Amino acid sequence: MYLIIEISINNINMNFNKSLIGFKKDPKDTTVVVAMSGGVDSSTVAGIMKYQGYNVIGVTLKLYDDTTEVSKSKQCCAGQDIFDAKRVADKLGIEHKILYYQNKFKSEVIDNFVESYIKGETPIPCVRCNQTVKFRDLFNETKKLNADALITGHYVKSITIDDETNIYKAIDENRDQSYFLFNTTREQLN
Repeated sequence: MYLIIEISINNINMNFNKSLIGFKKDPKDTTVVVAMSGGVDSSTVAGIMKYQGYNVIGVTLKLYDDTTEVSKSKQCCAGQDIFDAKRVADKLGIEHKILYYQNKFKSEVIDNFVESYIKGETPIPCVRCNQTVKFRDLFNETKKLNADALITGHYVKSITIDDETNIYKAIDENRDQSYFLFNTTREQLN
């Protein structure tokens, strides 16, 4: 199962007596992988899942080689973000894994960006990264960990009817991130 939960840090209004992800089994018997970028949204989701009693595994992707410039940068999945995610996981008392995806990122995102740009196209590397490294590969890693769900901190509206999940624009359209997830597969959503 793949789940994206909408949470507004400024207006948390949740009933913590009810499971957010709707599994029929007890949270203590449910393992969730939380994609932890080191930011507030994914850290909050990890905390909420832990608070609800789920077995939480935090996963952070390492997408860049270690250089002084990158390690101090604020690029996604680099440098300080990895340390921040690890620190949050330690504070929450959850397992934390770093997935070393530098080669996958270069071949799937950077090389694709360069090739597209040379052809005169206008590539969007963040969308390409979400389609490949962040969701396809991270989803497969979630399966390898025998987890029940992959959870991110993306802001979308998620509706499940008859075991089929669809995503829509978030309630707070100023924070909506559904456009990044347009290529999420049916298997990943369900």
